[in-house]
Amino acid sequence: MHKLKSSNIDNTEKVVVALAGNPNVGKTTLFNQLTGMKQHTGNWAGKTVSLSSGEFVKNERSFSVIDLPGTYSLLSDSPEEKIAKDYIEEKNYSCVIIVADATALERNMNLALQILNITQKVVLCLNFSDELKKKGVEIDVDELSLQLGVPVVSVSASKNKGIDNLISVATKVSDGAIKTYNTIRNKAIFNNDESDYVGVSEEISRESKRIAKLCVTSSKDTYGDFDRKMDRLLLSPITGIPAMVLVFAVVFWLTAIGANYPGEILSMLFGWIKTGLIEVLDALRINETFSSLIVDGIFVTASWVVTVMLPPAIVFFPLFAILEDTGILPRFAFNLDRIFAKAGSNGKQALTMLMGFGCNACGVMGCRIISNKRERICAVVTNSFIPCNGRLPTLIALISIFFCSNVSNPFLNSVCTTVILLALLFISVVVTLVVTKVISKTIKDKSNNGFLLELPPYRKPQIIKVVLLSIKEKVLYVLSRAVAVAVPAGALIWILANVEINQVSLLSRLCVALDPFASMLGIDGVIMSAILLSFPANEILIPIILMAYSSGNTLTEYSSLNELGVILADNGWVMLTAVCTMILCLFHFPCSTTCLSIKKETGSMFWTLLSVLIPFATGVILCLCINMISAFFVSFS
Repeated sequence: MHKLKSSNIDNTEKVVVALAGNPNVGKTTLFNQLTGMKQHTGNWAGKTVSLSSGEFVKNERSFSVIDLPGTYSLLSDSPEEKIAKDYIEEKNYSCVIIVADATALERNMNLALQILNITQKVVLCLNFSDELKKKGVEIDVDELSLQLGVPVVSVSASKNKGIDNLISVATKVSDGAIKTYNTIRNKAIFNNDESDYVGVSEEISRESKRIAKLCVTSSKDTYGDFDRKMDRLLLSPITGIPAMVLVFAVVFWLTAIGANYPGEILSMLFGWIKTGLIEVLDALRINETFSSLIVDGIFVTASWVVTVMLPPAIVFFPLFAILEDTGILPRFAFNLDRIFAKAGSNGKQALTMLMGFGCNACGVMGCRIISNKRERICAVVTNSFIPCNGRLPTLIALISIFFCSNVSNPFLNSVCTTVILLALLFISVVVTLVVTKVISKTIKDKSNNGFLLELPPYRKPQIIKVVLLSIKEKVLYVLSRAVAVAVPAGALIWILANVEINQVSLLSRLCVALDPFASMLGIDGVIMSAILLSFPANEILIPIILMAYSSGNTLTEYSSLNELGVILADNGWVMLTAVCTMILCLFHFPCSTTCLSIKKETGSMFWTLLSVLIPFATGVILCLCINMISAFFVSFS
């Protein structure tokens, strides 16, 4: 992140524009249109909140754009709101463009009024202006500009309409060619003690309503019949949660089906690369041991992580982003708010849990949307109870082998697998709520921020842009982190498998040492060793198990689920073994990438360690109970 200059702006200097606005107002779309997606993402100095910056040139002027975190207010103490407020108060910019949803002006006025109390170097950008006519809404732009004392520009960021005019007006405000002034009539609303969150919010709300009533006219109900029908379905206490379950069942099913073909292609591709790499190392006459470390250790581990992780990620993350873009996802959080409130949290934690299905590290970072400190820590610590993209393939494979193998029809087999997987996910959600309740009782938090979640209007998703952004911001981010961790992990696993003491490998010795403890959990030492060694990347759990069983010196692949099932059965796996392994996979300590994210978000090694110990201890206790119950029934059979 480059350091911005704090000085008077003249016609020869760079125009520094800060983008501010509520979530779901198209601020990111505008940012991408301005910068051409040539952006840089970095953390604010000393903070965990990510900011995006980008640059572009227009009419021989250089522009720098800072995309501030989306926030509804500057009054509470969430990291996003503090960062946005501090940046605006420092005034290290030429002007602020407040991006507002033109179809929900009153709600967006709350933040605008707060920013205008700090600075008048402002342009109000009314996004989604192309939707006003369809909704029968008219906004008197001149009157709105008069009321606020700043220029107002209508745009449609997704269609790239009105943006040139916005840039022109922002430049004139920056240069002083357009004068702005303070017209806020009820200045007392900002002179109150900000600790009186409710009182100040009510004052701002009244002012927002006054301005909206004066400037907005509507010829029909702005909330259309389609919106109301969808809300009756998705927000109903009777149909809301079943609809949510059905939607995610389809998402998981598409992820499972859609990941098969890319996985096969990647496996073939890496097979060719491996052959070529061996030939190159042989040509260079690299030492055989070192060559094996590079190929059988580092390359095989990294390629396995990519092969297993990339295909489902490239399906799940875009589908998740499309759900968010349509406006459906926030309604799921709304439905779950009452349940999470009883556990000492709120519905926003549901969104972070859903992010965790793709990657727990992303889920942990997503916890920034929770302003209350206690609720945010609860969400961070419990996020790994949700099985991530790296654990789902293992669960799916074991379910298919031990629970659905008798279902020969491929479609019915996939349905069987999906239903059982959903049952496991339901268990993980229940345990998450219980642990959240316990943790929430131990943390004292004096903040009194209410739960605020916007239900945006339903919109047709911008599928191409959403998919490209999700691949860039989620898939590639997660993949790069996973590969970075897989490289040293591959070297460690190779050393354990190849270094011998008295002709017995270190890995075999580790498996034997852990076997007594593992047997109490219904598994063996090989499985427990694989669970511990998969800390760098959950994707390598099954390959480590197969390598240990075969006494091999590299991660072992399997060509089909049938082959995997035969190998596991030959090594003593029964239904109990599969159940306990799935429990430990479900309640697994977070991977190393997620642990780094937890440390970064909480700033505490204590909470990071608890995030590791709590899920693992939960899995161990459940397996102990399952094994004891199984032994009890076997003794009486």
